[in-house]
Parts: sequence; C-alpha cells; structure tokens
Amino acid sequence: MFYRCKILNVNFPSSMSLGTFVKHLPFSKPKTSLPPQRLNFKSLTTTTTCVTRSSSYFETLNSRQKDQIHLYVDALLQWNQKMNLTAVNEVNEVMERHIEDSLAIIPPIQNSYISSCNNSFDNLRIVDVGSGAGLPGLVLAVACPGWEVTLVESMNKRCLFLEHAVNLIGLSNVQVVRERAEKLGQDSNFRERFDVAVARAVAEMKVLAEYCLPLVRVGGLFVAAKGHNPQDEVKSAERATKLMGASVLQLCSVESHSPHGQRTAIICLKNRPTPRKYPRDPGTPTKEPL
Repeated sequence: MFYRCKILNVNFPSSMSLGTFVKHLPFSKPKTSLPPQRLNFKSLTTTTTCVTRSSSYFETLNSRQKDQIHLYVDALLQWNQKMNLTAVNEVNEVMERHIEDSLAIIPPIQNSYISSCNNSFDNLRIVDVGSGAGLPGLVLAVACPGWEVTLVESMNKRCLFLEHAVNLIGLSNVQVVRERAEKLGQDSNFRERFDVAVARAVAEMKVLAEYCLPLVRVGGLFVAAKGHNPQDEVKSAERATKLMGASVLQLCSVESHSPHGQRTAIICLKNRPTPRKYPRDPGTPTKEPL
C-alpha cells in the first residue's frame, strides 16, 4: 500500500521558465564536445563529460524559489532536532552540501535528456527513490516547477516531514509515496511510468539499478548522484544495469562541497523493458545484489 500526501491546490506564477533557469545555470562546457556513449569499462579512468560550477546554482533561482528553499531548509533543521534527517545542522552547510548538490544535477539531466531522449525537458515525470529528507527531489521540484516529482520513501516519519515541507512551501507538482521501491516497481501505476529516476546517497549502484530502472520508461534516464571516483562501482553494476534493460550513457562530474570537492552524476539510458521478475522481493536486492 502506498500513501500520497495532500497537496495544497495553489498555483503561483513563475517569473522564470525552466528553459531560462537552465540557460542561466553557471556551468561551463568541456573544451572538447563528446557525444553520449557507452563506457568502455576496460579503460574507464575518466568521465566522458565534465560539468563544472563556477558560482552558486541557488543564485540562478527567482525570488519565490529562493524563499521556498529557505522555508524548506528551516523546516529541515527544525525537524532534524527530533528525527534523523541529515547529519548537517547548520544553515550554510545545508545550503552548500545539500541544496547546491541537488541543483547541480539539473544540467546533466538536461543535456542527457535532450541528446539521448530527443524530447523537451520542460515537463518531465521524475521519481526520487529513497528521497529521505527530499534530496534531491524536493529541491528539483522547486527549481523546475514544470516537472512532476514523486518522492518515494519507505519510512513513515520521513514521509510526514516530506508532506509537511511540501505543504509549507506550497508545491503543487509533488506527491509523496510511502512504499518500498521494490513494490512500486511491480505496481502497474508506477512501473515504467517515469521519464527520469534519481537517487542520492541511497545504496551502491548495482542495488540502485534494481530499485530505480523498473520505474523508468523505455527511452528514459536513471541518474545516480555519486562520489568523486565511482568508476569501480559503475563497473561492478554493469551486469545489474544490463539486466534491468539499460546501459551506462556517461559520467558527469560536478563541483560540490563534498570532502573531495567533486561529485559524479552517473547517467543510464533505458533501452528496453525491464523483465517482469525485476525488481525482486523487498530486501532481496540488498541481500543478494546482482
């Protein structure tokens, strides 16, 4: 059984379209333009595309979006005093390590979706698997109001926080679903219904593949936010990714406030339907990873 939160039916005018927002994101293009391609794991030592940040993504948001983010951060820190939502307990740290990191995956999603999916990225259906405190999904919903974002979280307490945050900041493009990803992947209402699945700080790549890819439509993307050097993890997940009907498209490096100063967005393209036997029963992907 899954639970959807009640969303305030409030429509707010946005002074900036998603296209304008992304256009003004402060990232630089690589000196050499490399088309998306399958990775050669035998020689996998560098990323195929580099996305860097020279200043704050937060500063590209309009005033209303900034206010929404501040409301969210305040609520996060307040609720964090009574439950474990984040190890960070200072506003500046939340802004740097969580908000900026979440916003930083928008350019990789945009670039990969346009080049590989041949569709507009203005109205995407996004699922954030293992959303936790709403990172990155809730932040993406604020920055990209045209996206329909589903936050999937199995813990009831965290879902209560997500419902509170969504209503507090007035988001009408978000639903919260309390359920295991393995169950949703076998639910016809969710299976292969999303354009993009995202996950951040949830599990290793070969487990995430089984959690996320059954939810992605054929031709859609799975984006995993990982650390500064995920090549070994990507190689280990090659079999699981292939079994789910996908292939690794590219690795995009982004500057961040992590200890190593860099994070990597692993982009997978779903080429064919996921076999019906996947995902397996809840808990199995973790206990017996592919």
